[in-house]
Amino acid sequence: METKNKITLRGELALALAVLVNSFAVAMTVYAGLGISPVSSFPYAVSLVFPFFTLGTWTYLFQGVLVITLMVLRKRFVPSYLFSFVVGFFFGKLLDVFGAWLPCLPFGWGWRIFYFVISCPIVALGIALSNRCKLPIIPTDLFARDLAEIIKKPYPKVKTTMDLTCVGVAAVLTVAGTGTLKGVGIGTVIAALTYGRLAGVVGNLLDKKFYFVSVLEK
Repeated sequence: METKNKITLRGELALALAVLVNSFAVAMTVYAGLGISPVSSFPYAVSLVFPFFTLGTWTYLFQGVLVITLMVLRKRFVPSYLFSFVVGFFFGKLLDVFGAWLPCLPFGWGWRIFYFVISCPIVALGIALSNRCKLPIIPTDLFARDLAEIIKKPYPKVKTTMDLTCVGVAAVLTVAGTGTLKGVGIGTVIAALTYGRLAGVVGNLLDKKFYFVSVLEK
């Protein structure tokens, strides 16, 4: 890879920033109320039906199940997955922190649309940084990437199937548990259609300016 004239950026810093911005953006989509991100829709639905745990805790538990599932499928313990589980833990905790703070902001249709719109490029930045940090990443991102490798299917197909499954289960769960559809909305559809493309654009911009290195780089 051509690295001349590029700024070297530590993958550890990129991962920390990715966790920070992604947790903030997801919390913002929840506050906007226009539909949470597809992969977060399932833990969000569970948090509504079973409110004895917070959204952050349910997200952490969901991510833990994904990590364990990957190791079961690989039929071996993968040390790097354990670190990914730790990353997911901090993501869940930050989700609760931002979720508690955001209600202090103005709330109205104009503001809600604004919050959702700015959350899209923020999520895209987080995804782009995660994909380039050369470290174990947030379990929900890790699961789709490594499952595609395990079952030898194209990543876009696996990612889309995962997102649609989360949305479908979330819709059924909230309707059955609360009597109404919650969490899944127009924003969820927009997110499913734009996150990947925006992440590609942001990633290309990052590749032009930065070269990422990490302690795990071969």
